[in-house]
Amino acid sequence: MEEKLQSQNSEKREGFFLFVWEIIKIAALALIIILPIRYFIAQPFFVKGASMESAFENGDYLIINEVSYRFSEPQRGDVVVFRFPEDPKQFFIKRIIGLPNETVEIRNNKVKIFDEKNPDGSILDESSYLDSNQITEGSLRIKIYENEYFVLGDNRLHSSDSRRWGTLNKDFIIGKTFIRAWPIKEAKYFTPVAYP
Repeated sequence: MEEKLQSQNSEKREGFFLFVWEIIKIAALALIIILPIRYFIAQPFFVKGASMESAFENGDYLIINEVSYRFSEPQRGDVVVFRFPEDPKQFFIKRIIGLPNETVEIRNNKVKIFDEKNPDGSILDESSYLDSNQITEGSLRIKIYENEYFVLGDNRLHSSDSRRWGTLNKDFIIGKTFIRAWPIKEAKYFTPVAYP
């Protein structure tokens, strides 16, 4: 009888250790798969503040695509997450308005882009993402150099952006918005902006 009890206890211990070993293997496999995705492909961010309203609200949970800019350049209209140049511990979210080798002029509530195609400038049509009551304050003209971008918040009256601290170097860009995962009713996959 004692031998039978010892055998049952031994089987229970072996079963328990096999169960624990399976959990460890599953956890290790999950880490091997998830960590590279988390650190090199996509990263989650919560929106804090009102600078990108109404496209992005305070508390939105976003997945950022960190891979695409390794193979292509940021485009006008992309919403990017980046390290704030004046304090790289902080992350900002803004929309790319001006590209390298362009000049951006803000005057009379209009954004004008000067480039090779438009040496006399072309007013940027932002009606697809700006609320109709938005005002682009400021009066400036700024040249954008290689590897630099001019970024603005969509909520122009409540945004600290390139109007205040200048152009954004590409090295500070983490990635572009890919998916809004929360709130569920606002879940969305983001596509590039089409300018007329």
